[in-house]
Amino acid sequence: MNAEGLNKAALLLMSIGEEEAAEVFKFLGPREVQKIGATMASLKNVTREELDSVLTEFVKEAEQQTALSMDSSEYIKSVLNKALGETKAGALIDRILQGSDTSGIEGLKWMDSAAVAELIKNEHPQIIATILVHLDRDQASEIVSLLSERLRNDVLLRIATLDGIQPAALRELDDVLTTLLSGSDNLKRSPMGGVRTAAEILNFMASNQEESAIENVKSYDADLAQKIIDQMFVFDNLIDLEDRAIQMLLKEVESETLIVSLKGAQPQLRAKFLSNMSQRAAELLAEDLDSRGPVRVSEVEQQQRKVLQVVRNLAENGQIQLGGKAEDAYV
Repeated sequence: MNAEGLNKAALLLMSIGEEEAAEVFKFLGPREVQKIGATMASLKNVTREELDSVLTEFVKEAEQQTALSMDSSEYIKSVLNKALGETKAGALIDRILQGSDTSGIEGLKWMDSAAVAELIKNEHPQIIATILVHLDRDQASEIVSLLSERLRNDVLLRIATLDGIQPAALRELDDVLTTLLSGSDNLKRSPMGGVRTAAEILNFMASNQEESAIENVKSYDADLAQKIIDQMFVFDNLIDLEDRAIQMLLKEVESETLIVSLKGAQPQLRAKFLSNMSQRAAELLAEDLDSRGPVRVSEVEQQQRKVLQVVRNLAENGQIQLGGKAEDAYV
């Protein structure tokens, strides 16, 4: 949820009363509760117009809802899978539909990151890695950034080389937490960890910590380090760049590369590029996108890789900042 969404949610919850807001919070995940709660605490001098706008938008959305005669469980699964992808939606679906156990690692999601770091910092790095892959990526990044550099790098390397977790390995966490998983050792292992997980955690970390961790992985396996780097910033992530960064990128990318790349992009990302161009240039690009016929996916991906290479070059030169560290974007 972006800053605008958080503000709207916070305003709505503060306007409906304590009991009703409490009921809403019961249906939110730990990070959602933390982020919305922090936003509520920071709201100052809210105008009547802002509140009216949020309430009007909510009423408009609510009026479009209707009671549907369908299997609600299947509907929830379908919506969440489409919105989040099967891997990300799986745990949430289980929690909603089956009342999954909220002890153990699930309980860490409600704790302050500093408290979690203090709790696990003296455990074996493999156990720390196993814990972190179960947490939301931004929380995992906050926790790992509080560890010593040597431990942090060791943990990130273990996360990157983790290709699954057997229930027997999960039960080792009993030394730190309550039981997370019970059952036979022959149960299918959970698909946790791996290159993408390490990349997502690194995306939220400070640049110096990120570079140190990558160098550590590189000394262990250069190919693995490159795979992590490739996953750390993908084309869809360009939507998170500031307007100034997009404008710098436009100066470096050839027109043909940009057109083909945006053929396979989400409408919001297309709009972001168009909004950072002159009116005439935006009109020409929009016409080119509309008139261009079907393009092979392989060609789109090839051109998008070219754009991402430009992005990485700009980042390496300190001209833009990638990942979850936008506040340090320009110096």
